[in-house]
Amino acid sequence: MPQAAPASEQEFLTLIDRHFPNAHQHMPVARGDDCVQLVCPPDMVLSGDLFLQDIHFRTSYFSPADIGWKALAVNISDIAAMGCKPLGFSLGLMVPPAAQGLSGDFWNELFQGMAALAALHDLPLTGGDLSQAPMLGLNITIWGEPGPQGRVLQRRRCWPDDVLLTVGRFGLVRTGLMALEQKGPQAIEQYPQAVAAHLRPHPRVTEGLELAARRAVRGCMDLSDGLAQDLPRFLGPALGAQLDIPKDTLHPETLAWTKKQGLNPVQFAYLGGEDYALLACVAPAEADVILGAIPDATRIGTVTGTPGITLNGNPVPSAGFDHFANT
Repeated sequence: MPQAAPASEQEFLTLIDRHFPNAHQHMPVARGDDCVQLVCPPDMVLSGDLFLQDIHFRTSYFSPADIGWKALAVNISDIAAMGCKPLGFSLGLMVPPAAQGLSGDFWNELFQGMAALAALHDLPLTGGDLSQAPMLGLNITIWGEPGPQGRVLQRRRCWPDDVLLTVGRFGLVRTGLMALEQKGPQAIEQYPQAVAAHLRPHPRVTEGLELAARRAVRGCMDLSDGLAQDLPRFLGPALGAQLDIPKDTLHPETLAWTKKQGLNPVQFAYLGGEDYALLACVAPAEADVILGAIPDATRIGTVTGTPGITLNGNPVPSAGFDHFANT
């Protein structure tokens, strides 16, 4: 028999305590008071993201556990993108009216998914807030610290002739999203890795720390809005890039999807979106060493000293996902 949905704030808090440990070395005073007390490093990084129903996810093909996992994953990825280590997070929860039919099982599974990823990275949930709202939504604030070298990788640190590389696939998540939008949950039968990449991304924390440990890496960011949108942000207005992305470097499921839809696979992958791969610029003399040392690292092009981006020799517009333009 399905569990009844939590009927009060205290029932929600009890459910949260069931899934998230309330003791951690970073929390001398844990959840339960008006604030937690945190042990903070001298230097910290801080980020936050909203994760909203029918904007960032659909309950028609996201399981409750997928929602909890991805809401936290996109925040961890921000920390990884700066070459840092995540330390903890807080959660703001928007709870729709009970009439929308979200049972106790739904909430139990959502917290299970989030807690599973938190445990992988040893992240305590330090608190937050919850309120009734018109839609389901999660607002996470996350913080972390620089790695052992003390570096925080930033955007707009590229030099002309730097090598551009990515860590992780780009275009695969867009494949999963498009397939899910067209086919619903059945998309997993034909595009299992693409669907998994969309529903449960794995933040590149280890790789981000490795990049930050190497002085030849000048900057880094995560590809949350697609290479087309994020690369200009990464380069800044004074620089450009020559991208060389052979079709055979793309994931086979991306090639299969674009062939079936009659699309150019490289352009499709370039537009991307929600890849949560890392994009980095590297001094050319050290590029091969870094590419050999970091799993899933791929050279995708070179920074140029003048604005403009070419993709396999052809100019491309600076376009990609925008939360306000794509509505």
